[in-house]
Amino acid sequence: MKVIFDELAKRELEDAFEYYECEVPGLGEQFRHEIRYGIRRIAQYPLAWTPEAPEIRRYLIHKFPYKILYSIETDYIFVIAIAHCHRKPEYWIDRIFENQS
Repeated sequence: MKVIFDELAKRELEDAFEYYECEVPGLGEQFRHEIRYGIRRIAQYPLAWTPEAPEIRRYLIHKFPYKILYSIETDYIFVIAIAHCHRKPEYWIDRIFENQS
């Protein structure tokens, strides 16, 4: 199934990549690899992961404290956020309503 990223989710991915890459060279690329792996799994088995909110599911990233939040649309998966698991819980909720209008 096709996967589409919210623009803010793309920015979150790049910000986390840059942070990890600055901390330890190569760690950012490892983070990006884990995200890609998660996206592939979500595309293959969209219903396999736990609901986070109505119509929103979460995929927990291995080795990093992040989760991919996504919705299953008719023809695609929509990635709402690449969210840190310990910062500002549910900050991404407003994005759901922005994308529905």
